[in-house]
Amino acid sequence: MFELTDKVAIVTGGARGIGKGICAMLAKQGAKVAIADLLMDEGVATAAEIENSGGCAIAVKTDITDLASVQTMVAAVKQKFGPVDVLVNNAGWDRMKPFMKTEPAFWSKVIDINFKGMLNTTYAVAGDMMECNSGKIINIASDAARVGSMGESVYAGAKGAVISFSKTMARELARNKINVNVICPGPTPTPLLDDMKAEDAFADKVLSSMDKIIPLKRMGTADDIAVAVVFFASDEANFITGQVLSVSGGLTMVN
Repeated sequence: MFELTDKVAIVTGGARGIGKGICAMLAKQGAKVAIADLLMDEGVATAAEIENSGGCAIAVKTDITDLASVQTMVAAVKQKFGPVDVLVNNAGWDRMKPFMKTEPAFWSKVIDINFKGMLNTTYAVAGDMMECNSGKIINIASDAARVGSMGESVYAGAKGAVISFSKTMARELARNKINVNVICPGPTPTPLLDDMKAEDAFADKVLSSMDKIIPLKRMGTADDIAVAVVFFASDEANFITGQVLSVSGGLTMVN
């Protein structure tokens, strides 16, 4: 079940954190994985770990906020592995601060990485998927987009845009048998989360209390998210599209 042998998958932000877990699990199920990330040292190390475990992976330096960079990455992946079957838009960035203490440069960075980056990768990949009449696009949003999150106004808004865009693309691409779904992680220990806690006392206080707030009494792991990605990427999910799945230990329960 969840067999992905020889499927070609691109994972943005796959060098570390949740993305690394997604890459490892896709490869474990047989996919050929392209790690699209600016962090090349970590990306190359992650690809090596996957290869050493018997999987197949490459790292390609990519700035997802730049369409030309994304198109160059996609061309390199196609040359190495062939047409892209699975796109996982995982790359993200944020800092926790009240909206009135932010400024336009911060808004632009959050929106460019969390929303515009996904537009670029989808634009670069979906055309080939349409020609093949096959494909899976899995966008990583956030539970912050579903219910709001103190100190994450711009991030929540950008991730809300990810959800709305994904639902629309699910409708537009359905005739080409392309599935588009969204996964919303709750707070998950990652280098990004560590950076947020280290830079702001409010973030540290909020994020350090999550184990008490989450009904299942723990924060998520990269593997928790990766399992959901593998499911959406598999043939078992061929009749599921336009859906939003929270993987957050019950932190949010949305109708």
